[in-house]
Amino acid sequence: MSEAIPLPAVRPLDRRDARTLLLSALGGALEFYDFVVFVFLTQQLGVLFFPQGTAPWLAQIKVYGIFAAGYLARPLGGIVMAHFGDRSGRKRMFTLSVFLMALPTLFIGLLPTYAQVGMLAPLLLLLLRIVQGIAVGGEVPGAWVFVAEHAPATRTGFACGSLTAGLTAGILIGSLVAAWLNARLAPAQLLDWGWRVPFLLGGVFGFAAVWLRRWLSETPVFAEMRERQQLSRELPLRVVLAGHRRGVVVSMLVTWMLTAAIVVLILMLPTLAPKGFGIAAKQAFLGNALAACTLTAGCIVYGWLADRWGALRTLLIGSLLLIAGTWALFADLAAGGAHFLSLYALAGLLVGVTGVVPVVMVQAFPPAVRFSGLSFSYNVAYAVFGAGTAAMIGWLAVHAGRMAPAYYVVITAVVSAVVSAWLLLRRKTG
Repeated sequence: MSEAIPLPAVRPLDRRDARTLLLSALGGALEFYDFVVFVFLTQQLGVLFFPQGTAPWLAQIKVYGIFAAGYLARPLGGIVMAHFGDRSGRKRMFTLSVFLMALPTLFIGLLPTYAQVGMLAPLLLLLLRIVQGIAVGGEVPGAWVFVAEHAPATRTGFACGSLTAGLTAGILIGSLVAAWLNARLAPAQLLDWGWRVPFLLGGVFGFAAVWLRRWLSETPVFAEMRERQQLSRELPLRVVLAGHRRGVVVSMLVTWMLTAAIVVLILMLPTLAPKGFGIAAKQAFLGNALAACTLTAGCIVYGWLADRWGALRTLLIGSLLLIAGTWALFADLAAGGAHFLSLYALAGLLVGVTGVVPVVMVQAFPPAVRFSGLSFSYNVAYAVFGAGTAAMIGWLAVHAGRMAPAYYVVITAVVSAVVSAWLLLRRKTG
């Protein structure tokens, strides 16, 4: 796999590029908020959408199962949207995906609870979560391809890192909203009406993102391919599976690390820390807000480094640092959490290595099938590795020891480091 990418000619990042990155990142933040705010409310959703008397740990695992359904639905949305993205244009799918996210998020905020309609409530929640998964399955890969093909060839890392920072800023927004609700509302108020607020806001955010994307233009790479009639004449996914299997495998393995780092360290730890390590819930949410903030900065930093050191070398170093940071955080939690806030913030910064993952994936596929190749690899990996992560980690934390989440993240980071080292060795040996 080559580090070179057939993208626009070498030139500096100009004002138009900056506007494209800003609007793409902002729209991505609003859409990703819609997708992840669900996990910050698992405790309340478990009480409201399942029968009274269900054991709290079982209700939480059931909610995590519904959360996982969004991941399982991602390949469907990713494959379909990527097909049309490679055939009809990146921008159309980029706008459609955020619209498909806004509707179900708004409707979740309007759902009746189990006490009102019985089993219909969790079934409706599951259906809307599946629609969210379909939408995000096209959004995230499409966004990475979109900004990578707009940016100068020498700034692809910064472009992908900035977009990933925008996506993770959505996690920060979700974390801040959840922390604010937990601080301002009594538990009874949160169960009564407060849980609806983040979803209703998310619907508004999503429609704002649709409006923002009106100002974006088609990528120069796709426009040139269309003008020269170089678009794939075969089914793009068939071309990917026939001629780019190594790129698929590499992309799936590095995505595994991305899923573990984001889901376990950023999305789940605010729930795991109070239950497994006795950290106060307010402190856990404060730490999560700090980690989400440093994660946003870390994605930009790692993207910037990828343009200077190369994506593979940056991913290798970043994966090793993530191992150290994860272990330090959980070791401190096990010892009482005296340095929880500072180490959680550091861990968030190190999770920023996920901003390099899309650069590696963009480089793995030629432009004509790039959207399909990246989308298939990323979404299938998320379905395989990410769908069961929340439920599995939640169960392991209760039954197999509170350090289990750290072991899982470390294993995936080791895999990412090995893949990076192997690709660097292949490149050096020709």
